[in-house]
Amino acid sequence: MATSSRNCDRPVFRFAPSPNGRLHLGHAFSALMNERLAKRFGGRLLLRIEDIDVARCRPEFEQGIHEDLAWLGIRFDAAIRRQSEHFDDYRAALDRLQAKALIYPCFCSRGQIMRAAELKETETGQPWPRDPDGAPLYPGTCRCLPPHEAGKRVASGEAHVLRLAMGRAAAENGGEVRYRLFDEAGRVTRVAAAPALWGDVVLARKDVPTSYHLAVVVDDALQGVTHVVRGRDLEAATDIHLMLQHLLDLPTPRYHFHRLLQDETGQKLAKSRMSEGLAELRAHGITAADIRARLGFA
Repeated sequence: MATSSRNCDRPVFRFAPSPNGRLHLGHAFSALMNERLAKRFGGRLLLRIEDIDVARCRPEFEQGIHEDLAWLGIRFDAAIRRQSEHFDDYRAALDRLQAKALIYPCFCSRGQIMRAAELKETETGQPWPRDPDGAPLYPGTCRCLPPHEAGKRVASGEAHVLRLAMGRAAAENGGEVRYRLFDEAGRVTRVAAAPALWGDVVLARKDVPTSYHLAVVVDDALQGVTHVVRGRDLEAATDIHLMLQHLLDLPTPRYHFHRLLQDETGQKLAKSRMSEGLAELRAHGITAADIRARLGFA
């Protein structure tokens, strides 16, 4: 897979929101942190629209993203990349993994996986292992299906996902996977990843030929991203990204995980909880300078 060339070796940062709602203060903090570090390290800042979820992403939300970022005064370099326009790139990555026999079709629903985990817990009296997000690990039901049977079910149009065979992937990768963690002063430490904690993760679905994990890895490589700055809630997922980068022979950026903003109940700000958006704050007379000062970016 070809990757974009580095721009005179300047660092490349990116802010990558999803247009499934309006931006809130947590997004503003992440965007401003990317802006700060890009300037501090003499780098470029790119904007990516992560809109692979075609059911929830809407044009009016993308327009809102542009309005909010322009209001904050953040400027981006180069053209915007929209994931929905690059499904062929993700299919190509899946084809590479398929050629190595590292992915397989899975026909189990979330409900079936949950029930299988509960049954095992009842039988053994022990808790079924869960991934870092708290979901039960996939028990591998479809991992050993005969290829002809799996192919016949896929060809018939049966609903399925494509999973990474984590055991085979680990053997293919070989050895310990590490990545570089950097702080705001530029100091770097090496951190060991543990992708096996996620089990056989989903990399694509029947209706969408990718997942967040696969798309973000491919996008970062194609956009020449060298520094990824995002919230601590994505720190554990980075282990999957490291594994995919190694399997696809893609460069590994440096990573920085910033703090998460919380509401008065102590929960992180989120669209799903209808956290107050930047547009609402703007309508109440709050200025961009107020937001920058409030978040520590005056």
